[in-house]
Amino acid sequence: MRYIRYAFLATLGVLLISVSLANRGFVTLKLMPDAVAELVGFNMTVSLPLFVVVLGGIVAGLVIGFFWEWMREYKHRREAEIKAREVRKLERQVGKLKTEKHKGKDEVLAILDETG
Repeated sequence: MRYIRYAFLATLGVLLISVSLANRGFVTLKLMPDAVAELVGFNMTVSLPLFVVVLGGIVAGLVIGFFWEWMREYKHRREAEIKAREVRKLERQVGKLKTEKHKGKDEVLAILDETG
């Protein structure tokens, strides 16, 4: 399975490199359409190779998707945290009750009573 993963990653790398080499032409990105830029009075532009724009879009989409999913799962993580805190509290109470139950007993008898 490890070799299949390495083969897939190598193929993906070769594919990305070939697409990048084939799309080295520069494109101009504008912040706003020309009509809106005339009303506002400025328009930021930047010239980048096309492959940077495409790969940057893919990376931005992944980052936005991961962030969106992390925010969506907040309620589940919060609920798991509350349940874990409750489990720790109950384990402390059980431990305290066990020590109170076996107070004054012989340690060997207390251990035997626990298992039985």
